[in-house]
Amino acid sequence: MILIKYINKEFMIGIFMIMFGLIALFAFFDFIQEIGDLGKGGYGIAHAITFVILSIPGHIYEVVQLAVLIGSMYTIGQLSYNSELNVIRSSGYSIKKIALSLMITGGFFAIFTLLVGDLIAPNSEKNAQQMKIGITNAVVGQEFSSGFWIKDGNNFVNIENVLPDATLEKIHIYEFDDLFNLRTVVNAEKGAFRDGEWKLQNISQTTLYDNSVKTLSIPTGSWKSLMRPEMMNALIISPEKMSSFNLYKFIKYLKINNQKSTKYEVALWEKIVHPLMPLVMIVFAVPFGFLQERSGGKFFKMFVGIIIGIAYQIINTMIRHVSLLNDWQPFISSLVPTLIFLSIGFYLIRRFEYK
Repeated sequence: MILIKYINKEFMIGIFMIMFGLIALFAFFDFIQEIGDLGKGGYGIAHAITFVILSIPGHIYEVVQLAVLIGSMYTIGQLSYNSELNVIRSSGYSIKKIALSLMITGGFFAIFTLLVGDLIAPNSEKNAQQMKIGITNAVVGQEFSSGFWIKDGNNFVNIENVLPDATLEKIHIYEFDDLFNLRTVVNAEKGAFRDGEWKLQNISQTTLYDNSVKTLSIPTGSWKSLMRPEMMNALIISPEKMSSFNLYKFIKYLKINNQKSTKYEVALWEKIVHPLMPLVMIVFAVPFGFLQERSGGKFFKMFVGIIIGIAYQIINTMIRHVSLLNDWQPFISSLVPTLIFLSIGFYLIRRFEYK
């Protein structure tokens, strides 16, 4: 039991050390990038620092698996170089038992990844973007020069601007009948979500009849839509940084309206698989401690971990893009790299166990 605690403590220290270094590097590059936006509106140094701090949870979520891999390779290299692995093996611990013992560390980082990725990072990232957009007097963004286009049932909706608080500006709703004949065009200056529906202001409603057109001006009105404010997260932050729950709701909304949701389904599957990666990375890293145990030491194995981590990111990104281009099943791009690394880990454990 003491030996298990010692091994897990060493791995924890190594992984957190690498994670801290990676986060510091990402934060530095973020700050350098934010310097270019200083002076826009009221955006100053304090705001840039706040933005960088709020972006840290998102970076933690991104680098956990890489930190676990490199930290594990570094620690296993250190144990190997100091001949501690030989002592551990002499105490009756097989490579399988060592890997199994480290599932405590893997399980901790799996739960840590889940909590950061689903509870902390999405809100932190949204707050960072909302703060910056609000201070620089910008809008969330636009897919086209005319704004965002959304299909809502039989209706098509054009929203020119989306503010950081999910308030809509310059809304144009084109209502079609079941035969897709245009029947009504609704224009509104502003819309805000309250009491389960969108409250519109300064409305102009044009109704098309068979032989005539009628236009009404209405101060305020309600618009019932499947679209919800939380779905605006898809416009503010990237799918990979949304919470699983919001991703699921947005995918459901897209499918109801017969819109392509593959990109968001891939992101959801990655959200499911991502917390399992610390376990996979530890299984993959442990056998390297028994590969030329005295050769190169901890820094060589850490270097190998960096190279493998980069290779994993390249393979993962390549498979994701190929999957999107060829419209493969969304789970493929998430599971294939994971299964490849897990298979290699099991193979190496088996090979060195009976070597």
